[in-house]
Amino acid sequence: NGGSDKHFFAVFVRDFVPSALAFLMNNEPEIVKNFLLRTVHLQSSEKMVDRFKLGAGAMPASFKVDRNVNRNTETLVADFGESAIGRVAPVDSGFWWIILLRAYTKYTGDASLSESPDCQKCMRLILNLCLSEGFDTFPTLLCTDGCSMIDRRMGIYGYPIEIQALFYMALRCALQMLKPDGEGKDFIEKIGQRLHALTYHMRNYFWLDFPHLNNIYRYKTEEYSHTAVNKFNVIPDSIPDWVFDFMPCRGGYFLGNVSPAMMDFRWFALGNCIAIISSLATPEQSSAIMDLIEERWDELVGEVPLKIVYPALENHEWRIITGCDPKNTRWSYHNGGSWPVLLWLLTAACIKTGRPQMAKRAIELSEARLLKDGWPEYYDGKLGKFVGKQARKFQTWSIAGYLVARMMLEDPSTLMMISMEEDRPVKPTMRRSASWNA
Repeated sequence: NGGSDKHFFAVFVRDFVPSALAFLMNNEPEIVKNFLLRTVHLQSSEKMVDRFKLGAGAMPASFKVDRNVNRNTETLVADFGESAIGRVAPVDSGFWWIILLRAYTKYTGDASLSESPDCQKCMRLILNLCLSEGFDTFPTLLCTDGCSMIDRRMGIYGYPIEIQALFYMALRCALQMLKPDGEGKDFIEKIGQRLHALTYHMRNYFWLDFPHLNNIYRYKTEEYSHTAVNKFNVIPDSIPDWVFDFMPCRGGYFLGNVSPAMMDFRWFALGNCIAIISSLATPEQSSAIMDLIEERWDELVGEVPLKIVYPALENHEWRIITGCDPKNTRWSYHNGGSWPVLLWLLTAACIKTGRPQMAKRAIELSEARLLKDGWPEYYDGKLGKFVGKQARKFQTWSIAGYLVARMMLEDPSTLMMISMEEDRPVKPTMRRSASWNA
């Protein structure tokens, strides 16, 4: 993250989303419209990182105003990862942009922005990056560490749940907004095929509840051929001890990451909340995620909502996975810290699953601390009791996250701009190959 020790000078795309939702609810859609158009314009700027050119669809992580005093001009300068810690381009920015465009369209009823040539092209460029064919055998997106809200090395390389859930949601949002003419038609077909495979993959291989955990515990390994039960060759001994105590008989969640011989059993807040909001989770799975949060309230919500990830990495594991990152020490920052901004996502998930009381309880916890503590960026400690060791105060997204949560709880109909209903993906049309009749 850029900025001085006290404040960020740049506008981050992901950080602006809760602010944008608050502006929409406060009947100030022009600000959101301008933001969406400005970022479309920035997408077309040259994206070079150390002489290497990024894909045309990449959206900036952030942008700031560059003032030229001599010429008396102001220009927007985008950062596509060339200034970021670790020099990683964000994968989530493009997804958040599409999700926000749909939220604007749904809330205002104004489709002229999403139907404009610039926004249609912007969506196609983002999707082109994600839907391009490669060597992957999975429908999920392969990502590096640091490409999302967790923007430092935290062992989420591979197929992190946060990116997969946002990817799924962005695909569904785009499907509602793309015009079925010319290039759009081609993308609509590609999205349909990808969603069909992605939904199956996530609901089956990323889902964990007590029966699934018991199955993994009894997995046979080295199974070759398509009849394999243990498709990713996960060694049962690799299941960490804490999972057995953490997993209640009632409840479940989407795993942090699944790839060959690797299951990341950590619980990630953003990915699981987005899975509920986007209906990536089935109604049964959504209920199970909320059951788990209720059963493990102290661990996941604590004194200030909400833990970004549970549990924290410690000792030798912390050294290897974070590279001894002094900011990500145990129960701090991205390593098990609590982030007030996540309150709006938890609230949206609570309302969608018919559990407003859980949201009310979380909001009341926030009200007891946030104002008094000066709206910090994050909290530290196993229960999220301490203001983060390097947390910046008066953070816009901490305030916006709280406002959105409050307004959503007061008027649950506002959820419609961000929520998606259960969608049974239509089975993609299978075309005959040229060799069919050969």
